[in-house]
This record gives sequence, structure tokens and C-alpha cells, in this order.
Amino acid sequence: MTDPRRLLPAVDALLAAPDVAALARVHPRSLVVRAVRETLEAARANSGATPAEGWGPAVRACLERLAAPSFVPVINATGVVLHTNLGRAPLAATALAAMHRIAAGYASLEYDVGRGSRGSRQRHCRDLLVELTGAEDALVVNNAAGALLVALSALARGGEAVVSRGELVEIGGSFRIPDILARSGTELVEVGATNRTHRADYEAALTPGTRLLLKVHRSNFQVTGFTAEVPAREIAALARERRLASLYDLGSGLLVDLSPWGLAGEPGVRDALASGVDLVAFSGDKLLGGPQAGILVGTATALIACKNDPIARAVRADKLTLAALEATLALYRDPEAARREIPVLRMLTTDPAELRQAAEALARGVGHGSEVIAGESEVGGGSFPGAKLQTWLVQLAANRLTADDLAARLRGRDPPVVARIQDDRVVLDPRTILPGQFEVLGGAVRAALDG
Repeated sequence: MTDPRRLLPAVDALLAAPDVAALARVHPRSLVVRAVRETLEAARANSGATPAEGWGPAVRACLERLAAPSFVPVINATGVVLHTNLGRAPLAATALAAMHRIAAGYASLEYDVGRGSRGSRQRHCRDLLVELTGAEDALVVNNAAGALLVALSALARGGEAVVSRGELVEIGGSFRIPDILARSGTELVEVGATNRTHRADYEAALTPGTRLLLKVHRSNFQVTGFTAEVPAREIAALARERRLASLYDLGSGLLVDLSPWGLAGEPGVRDALASGVDLVAFSGDKLLGGPQAGILVGTATALIACKNDPIARAVRADKLTLAALEATLALYRDPEAARREIPVLRMLTTDPAELRQAAEALARGVGHGSEVIAGESEVGGGSFPGAKLQTWLVQLAANRLTADDLAARLRGRDPPVVARIQDDRVVLDPRTILPGQFEVLGGAVRAALDG
């Protein structure tokens, strides 16, 4: 008996078929060839069975899948404001406009228009950062780990950096502070215990090879109970006494006080600098609400060393990052405007009563027995660990579907809807749903429930 796989058409034969040849007239031939090969391979894996829909439609479906971008907008209905897997901070409208304005043509990235000569890309954000934080100088690189790497290389390469064992954090993606220290050419010296570290521990660890005292804010976890840590101001004072450099890895980069909205305990950038450390490092795309960036602020002497370090060139920020960051920082000149215009701040400070209204409107639009229930949102992104924000959720009635099946259907919509599962039910949190997305979301949920 002949193996059906031997009867499959050749690639050239399929390419010559009228409906497939028509695809090659509107799509790159290389992509059509790939779609044909993958369609044939799928049939071969299926014991040589001809696609039920026919070769032409099967190739077209494969082609559409191959041509579709994998990087797409999604609706974040999880209630996690700084969702790392979903890109963290959505940008303010002015930041988006600035990126478009700069990306559309040539720009004064490293050109001084007034002088008609080469300029520095750092000047676009430097003055704003100095103004907003009270620092003497500032440096922007492409991510927070890069900022830490530059600072360690510039201030401690070839020497020792002393850090508490309780602050040797993993920052996500399996990247850990000790790994970054090693890559910077700095030797790690651990002091204290996981839960308790004292000034005397730092003092006892100092040697002629010590170059830097490092303070790391535990932004993505909490240590409670029998604990003790050395405040940044004492770290800075000890560093000055021993003529050492000091660095505070802050993480989130908070520029406004969020305690009126129940979010307290996260050190702000100004407070960190006021402790007297030489450098503070933080992210652009967490609580600051801007693009992914690593930011260093501090003394002029420390920043000169950082700017002159070769690693700073390797991790420099691109023009779109700088455009978005400059526009975001400009909003902070008016804290109330920042709270209104920067999506992350707006989400974190939305009144629960507004969220209830939004949830009720969404539930009415969805129908299908949806209910509004009280719940909690999370800040996410390694910020305010353990903090819960009061919210109102739309709980979907999945009927015969499991929660996992319904969540998968929602992710299969265009745009994909990322919900969360709580107590074996799919829930939607309006806190992280952007204005203008509610109508689309309602339609997507109805379609998923109707199946």
C-alpha cells in the first residue's frame, strides 16, 4: 500500500496552483514559499492527509499566521498596573507625540542647533532630572540594570563593593545583583545576615580594596519580623568618613508622594539623594511612568566618572527613549498634571468609586450574568511589594467553559484581552483598562462567551 505522504504535491506544484500563485502576487514570494513548506510539513505530520479546507485555504491561513506581527497591543484587565510581561508603564500622550515627532525625521540628538556643532544626547533629559530631583548631574542609559552596571564599573571596578546579604535581590529574568557586580569587574563583599544588618557589619568588612558601599532597596519583596537594616544616610556617612563611594539602587524611581492614596513606604528619588549618597539609580518605566530607561542622579564627580566609563557608551539610550523620557519628566513640573496625564499615576490614584462605576458599566455591556464584586489591584513591576489597592472587578459567568478556557478565548481576540483568574473565575479589573478600550473589551468578552 502506498504511503499517503508520498502522494503529497511538490512545493513547486503548489506554488503553481492558481490560488497559491495569487498569494505570491500580493505577498513576498519567500514568505509564500515558507507557508507552502510549512503546510506540506503539517500534512506530512498528519500521515499525509490533505487539509480539510483544501491546499489553497490552508496555505493562506499559514501565510496570514506568518505575516502577523507577534508584538501586538493587548488589553490589560489584570489589575496589575506595572505588569512586566505586558510592557510595564503605558506612556503619556505627550510622550507618544514626542516619540512620533522625533522618529518621523532627523532630530537634534547629538547636535547643538545654536552652536551648529556636535552636542550631547544627555542634555535632553539632564536639566529636567536635576530640576526634579535636586541632583548635581544625571545620566540616562537604556535600562536600570545597565545604569547599575555603569555605576559599579565607574566607581568600583577592580575593587570591592560592600552590600548587605538581605539586599542581594533578583531583579527579574533571573538577573541578580551579584551577577551584575561580577560583570562590572567589582568583587562582592556580603555583610550581615539575611534579616539583620548593622553599621558595624559594614565597618568590619572594609579593607584597603574597598571602593564602594552599596544600598539596594528591596523593591520586589518584603522582609518582616526580626529585622534590622542600615539606613541610606548612615551608609552615606560611613562612605564619606572612609573616603569611599556610595550608591543607592532605588529601583522604582518615585518622583511624587503617593501616600494620600494609601501607597506609602517606597522611598522617593529626592529622599534618597537627601541621604547623602553619591549616586541613586532607578528605572524610567516603573513608578516614573516613562519609557524603559536606567537613570543615574547624584554628585557631579560621580556622574563624570560614569559618563566617561566605556560601558556607558554600550548601554546608551536611543533617541526615542530620550524623547519619551523628556516629555514624561516635563509633566512632573506640575505634580497634579503628572497625576492626570501619566497613565501609571492616574491608575494608581483612581478613586474606588470611579472604578465601581466603570465595572458596573462594563458588566452591563457584557451581560451574560456578569457580576461586580469587590477586589484588589496590585502595583506590580517590583514596586510597593505587598501593597493592595481597593478596586471593583467584573466577574464573568463562564457557563460551560472552564476559567482557563475562557481566559484563552479572551487572549485569542484582536486585540488580545489578558484577564486574571481568581477563585476559578475570570475577572476583569477596570483599573488597568485604558480609556477607549472599554467598548472593544465588551465586544471581545461577549464574543468569547458566545463562542
